Amino acid sequence: MPLYVYEAKNPESGCEKCRAGFEIAQSLSEEHLTRCPYCHTEVFRVMCPPGLTHSKTDLHYRAKRAGFHTLKRVAKGEYEKMY
Repeated sequence: MPLYVYEAKNPESGCEKCRAGFEIAQSLSEEHLTRCPYCHTEVFRVMCPPGLTHSKTDLHYRAKRAGFHTLKRVAKGEYEKMY
């Protein structure tokens, strides 16, 4: 199911969640929200870019930061540590 982001039309009248914007998972067949599910203030859907995959360098950096080793394939059945 896709995630949609909603924000309050009038931030002064909204609750803490809809003033900052909240994500909600909805199927494509569901109606768009018109009211905040928490405070019932009018909301609108925010256009967001699609989630893109991480680059290989970013994944290697995140693995290293978490204490894992990443391996590079050298030959069939042979691997070496990346860092």
